[in-house]
Amino acid sequence: MPETVLVEPQYLPPIEFFCAALHASEILIEAEEHYTKQTYRNRCYIRGANKILPLSIPVVNGNSKVLTKEVKIDHDQRWANEHWRSIQSAYGKAPYYEFFSDYFEREFQKRHKFLIDHNQNMLTICLKLLKLQKSVERTKIYHKTVESAILDLRGRISPKEDYTKRQIYQPVEYIQVFGKDFAANLSIIDLLMNEGPNALTIVTKSLNKE
Repeated sequence: MPETVLVEPQYLPPIEFFCAALHASEILIEAEEHYTKQTYRNRCYIRGANKILPLSIPVVNGNSKVLTKEVKIDHDQRWANEHWRSIQSAYGKAPYYEFFSDYFEREFQKRHKFLIDHNQNMLTICLKLLKLQKSVERTKIYHKTVESAILDLRGRISPKEDYTKRQIYQPVEYIQVFGKDFAANLSIIDLLMNEGPNALTIVTKSLNKE
């Protein structure tokens, strides 16, 4: 297995992201690419009372000519409060909400200038709660292709395409607060709030072995 996974910064990434990075010792965040809209870079999906909810972070300058590391969060919109309220509504009654909620709430209150900083901090929190010890670094130079020791996942884990097309993640069901039918590949926060210490076991079992 590769020691390093190269991937774009994602906002509270889906379970699939952690399956892909499970056996790597380092997650290398691509900071030097051009930003792409309608991706996990600024959105995640959680399970609300009546439907799957997309949470999208508004950005100021998210056009294709801006580097990922330069994309700024639009704090003129009250997105952080809205996102946190949605998370509270979705997971307030989840078994591990009271244990994990403070970690995320504090991060929403920080008002990071750049999207990449917010995403990296959220990723670090998720890795900590999963008890996954991995270094998280950023690229300094953009390389179109990378050496074979690095697993290049840039652009692969996308909400535009069903996860079944990628053969990274194979759903293992767990009890979710809302809904009769299991919703696969939601944000890792769904798994953490519902399964707590068992979340890493679910991620491990969800890794497609084929």
